[in-house]
Amino acid sequence: MASCVEVVSHPVNLAVPAKVERHDPHLTGDLEKPVRTQFSIIVPVFNEAPLIRPFLRQLRERAPGAEIIVADGGSSDGTTQLAAGFCDQLVRSERNRGEQMNAGARVACGDILWFVHVDAEVPSGCLDEIARIVDEPKVVGGYFRIRLPRGFVYRLTDSFAHYVGILLRMRCGDHGIFCRRGGRVMYSKKRIVASPRRYEAIGRTRLTLAYGLIATLYILGFPLPKLASIYKGACCRRV
Repeated sequence: MASCVEVVSHPVNLAVPAKVERHDPHLTGDLEKPVRTQFSIIVPVFNEAPLIRPFLRQLRERAPGAEIIVADGGSSDGTTQLAAGFCDQLVRSERNRGEQMNAGARVACGDILWFVHVDAEVPSGCLDEIARIVDEPKVVGGYFRIRLPRGFVYRLTDSFAHYVGILLRMRCGDHGIFCRRGGRVMYSKKRIVASPRRYEAIGRTRLTLAYGLIATLYILGFPLPKLASIYKGACCRRV
C-alpha cells in the first residue's frame, strides 16, 4: 500500500534555493563558465516542539537562502505549527525516518540534497564546504564528521564512528549526509555538532558498546533483520 504524503508550502517566507558559484573543470579560458549550485535541506522530525524553531533559526543563519523542507512523521505536540513560517515546505508522511526523507526529497527543488537532524548544530560556512566537496566531478556527495560534548567516552565514540564508518562504507544520519546523483562519497573535515541526548538517555558507555557490537556483527555477516532487532532493543529508547 502506497504511503500518503501531504505537502504544505509557506510562500510568505519561501527562499530561493541557495546558490553557490563554482566552475566547470572541463572548461578552460574564455569557455569556462560559472555553475550555480542549488541546495535543499531536508529535516525529518517527530514530536520535536522544543527544538524545531531554534534549529530552523540557526539553519537560516548558517545556510542562508537554502530551501528548507521539514518532513514530519505525524507529530502530535505542535511541531508542524511551530515549523510553519520558518521553513519553505512542510511535508507530512507516515512515521518512518526513511519515508520522511524520501518525501522531502521528492518535493525538493535543489541540485544537492542535505539531510540534517533537528538536534544538530551545523557549522558556519556549511554550504560553501558542501559545494567545495561536490565540485569534484566524480563525487556524488558526502558527510560531516560529528562532534559530541567533551569527555573521554564521547571522544572515543565520535572517533569510532568516523573510522568504522570508513571501514564499513556507511554513515548514520547524525553526520549530515548530502548528495547528488552519480559518483563517489567524500567527507568534510568540518564538524557537525551532534546532540548527546540519546547517549545521556541510554548511557554513554552502553550505547557506544551497542554501536560497536552492531558494527562487528555486520562485518561478520549477521542478517540485517537481526541487527535491526538489536538496534531497536539497545539503541532506540525514547529520548
